[in-house]
Amino acid sequence: MIRVLLADDHWLVRAGFRSVLDDEEDIEVVGEAGDGREAVDACRELKPDVVLMDIRMPVMDGLDATQLITGDERLAAVKVVILTTFDLDDYVYGALRSGATGFLVKDSGPEELLHAVRVAARGDALISPSVTRRLIAEFASRVTGPRPDPRLDALTEREREVMRLVAAGLTNDEIAARLVLSQSTAKTHVSRIMTKLGARDRSQVVVMAYESGLVSPGWQAG
Repeated sequence: MIRVLLADDHWLVRAGFRSVLDDEEDIEVVGEAGDGREAVDACRELKPDVVLMDIRMPVMDGLDATQLITGDERLAAVKVVILTTFDLDDYVYGALRSGATGFLVKDSGPEELLHAVRVAARGDALISPSVTRRLIAEFASRVTGPRPDPRLDALTEREREVMRLVAAGLTNDEIAARLVLSQSTAKTHVSRIMTKLGARDRSQVVVMAYESGLVSPGWQAG
């Protein structure tokens, strides 16, 4: 059972999400929060698997709440999916750096919402299909210059190649096809990369790839 916490200051939004999620046998909404502070407190009390987190909320916004959740070792298993109103919300870049597992545009349909919850619960990164490539491009454009990261020294050449493809927005299946690997091998490479880098998920791998200079702004997988 995937345990979900809904954090949004509009009760109608929470009610809409709850109505979709509660119909699923493998998903349970365990709590709701109307602001970021309530979301953090609820996470510490309920230990949900996934938090659907709005950005703009009173008392404490979703970005600060995400930082507190992802920075708390007791909540290491909690995955935060950021809810955005616009494709390239100004806060998305900060949320990526804060350790958010993924992003979902609020007007996404029920199937995309359910997919987001399940993908996040598995520990994979999730960015709405309409956002993925443009979001990565936006992120890359804001990186002012490479900052060498010694953690990358632990990666093999193959793992660096896989990391570049993750940063380009490719899924495990796409990486497997590109490098002529089995899907399980591609997934293993990504898992090992996250372990070696101490990354919570694929989103942080993207951050590290650009900030370390492994991938440069404007680079695309050929």
